Amino acid sequence: MDATETQLWLMVAAAIGLAAGLFLLARGFAGYRVQVRVGDLSSSPTDSIAAGEVRVSGTIEPAELTLISLLQSRPCVYYRSAVGDPGEVQRARPELTEERAVGFRVRDAAGALRVFPRGARIDAPLRFEGETGDLGEEPAGLDLRRGGPTRATEMDRETAAAELLRVRGPYEYSLLAGVGDRHGRRQYREWRLEPGEAVTVVGLAMPFGDLEDPVAANLGDAVDPSYDDPEVAADLAAARAAGVLAADAASAWGNAAIPGFGIGRPVVAPHLDPGAAPLPVATAEERARVERTFEISPETLVVVASDEVPLLIAHGTPGAVVQRGQTQLMTGMLGAIIAIGSAMAFALAMNGQLGR
Repeated sequence: MDATETQLWLMVAAAIGLAAGLFLLARGFAGYRVQVRVGDLSSSPTDSIAAGEVRVSGTIEPAELTLISLLQSRPCVYYRSAVGDPGEVQRARPELTEERAVGFRVRDAAGALRVFPRGARIDAPLRFEGETGDLGEEPAGLDLRRGGPTRATEMDRETAAAELLRVRGPYEYSLLAGVGDRHGRRQYREWRLEPGEAVTVVGLAMPFGDLEDPVAANLGDAVDPSYDDPEVAADLAAARAAGVLAADAASAWGNAAIPGFGIGRPVVAPHLDPGAAPLPVATAEERARVERTFEISPETLVVVASDEVPLLIAHGTPGAVVQRGQTQLMTGMLGAIIAIGSAMAFALAMNGQLGR
């Protein structure tokens, strides 16, 4: 290898070192910000928080819905799944990414507090990682979801039995068609937050009645188009001014506004065509369960993200979150040293002072 080739290889190595160092430095600063946010607040019991920025910690308890993760079909309240060429996924550039979160409760010894995750920074642990084998075999533990991404947290006995006995078809890989390298190999990664795990949340506590749109408060769900479309927003404003919008859900949606109607157990008798089969009205026990699961009084405090107070949802106790941030900060400092050294080596290689 002559001097020119040596100089070129040194420049490439220095550039790689510079990029790696800067990446570690960025991660270190991110960990430092998390450490500061969590460490500067003390946890408040869920039954005594006040409106404003709060830190709560406890265990994850699902609310109305539970997510089913894409790659392992596990019940969770948050997942991020990434699939693609092994090299691209490793470099955080997957071909396919699916990320979802649903509202959940944080339960401590004092009670429970509802968290709405839209707009949150979510720090979840890596739960699954694997690659397609040399012979095309899929990694152990891969269990691709074969249905919808959500299911009811509480199911009655009949629904649970039907779900258990339902015959499921074979895996459908259409979602992953064309994903992977030229040999069809894929890498899989999935991060999750699951019920029963410790979690720390820092965000804005506010009355549920002040929340602009609870329907759009989950991550990954469809958002009201008026949020993004100025024409739709203008039409809604004009309709409100003209007084032609329905005053309440019952007027706008009819039977669909009755809790339990969509699952065949309305809490009150719906208005049906005389020729339609009547629906059984929910029992007092079923109605109480629905109200306990779905109803939130307007004055109840919930935790959300705002422009002034970002929402952080981190796996683990506050101490574990702070320790993780400190470790990332130390790694970031090491990255800074690597980046500085690589930059100096790159400059020397360009000037021909290395590789002689």
